[in-house]
Amino acid sequence: MRLLIDGRDVLEELHPGGVSSCWRGRWFGPAEEWPLAASDEPRRVELTNNDCVTDCCGGTFVTIRRRADRVEWTGWENTEDVRLPVPADVHFDADAYDAELARAVADLSWEEPVDSVARLMTLELAASGCFQRWGRGVNTVYPLRSQGAAHIAVHFSPLEAPFAIGSTFVHEVAVSRDVSAEEQVRRFVDMVATHDPRKTARPLG
Repeated sequence: MRLLIDGRDVLEELHPGGVSSCWRGRWFGPAEEWPLAASDEPRRVELTNNDCVTDCCGGTFVTIRRRADRVEWTGWENTEDVRLPVPADVHFDADAYDAELARAVADLSWEEPVDSVARLMTLELAASGCFQRWGRGVNTVYPLRSQGAAHIAVHFSPLEAPFAIGSTFVHEVAVSRDVSAEEQVRRFVDMVATHDPRKTARPLG
């Protein structure tokens, strides 16, 4: 996702070779959890990275805060290249800001089948909790495109140790253009609810 402020792609100016940190999968939950959501408590938000940990390879950051009827973006940082000037503080009308975030989330016109399945899969897995039967939780759901074939990669790991080395498994699901996204998601959830997903998944790494 690219961020335009007054028509300027500020991230392209700040970090032209960077990868957006606002990937689509982080916008599927409630509005207060969206990456760019503004609350009374200031939040330092990562906007770009180098497809790596920003503490290692750098990226761009801004602090977002809601103050009365305004949303403020302040304290810009560019740890990828400190020589480049950072933007001045930006102030938005809070109602317009919230409406624009909601509009972007509701716009599904660009989705291909793999994107639709990834979105619905994320929501359904969170609602059903089907992995919990096996003592597992879902970390991420990624759409994958390679050599014309589309897949969904579901990363899951133990509930008690989600970040333990060697504990994460990947379940890949082929996406069909001939079957509705809803039906493909239902089949996968039904399968996980009745069969231990570790038997058909592969360890990550």
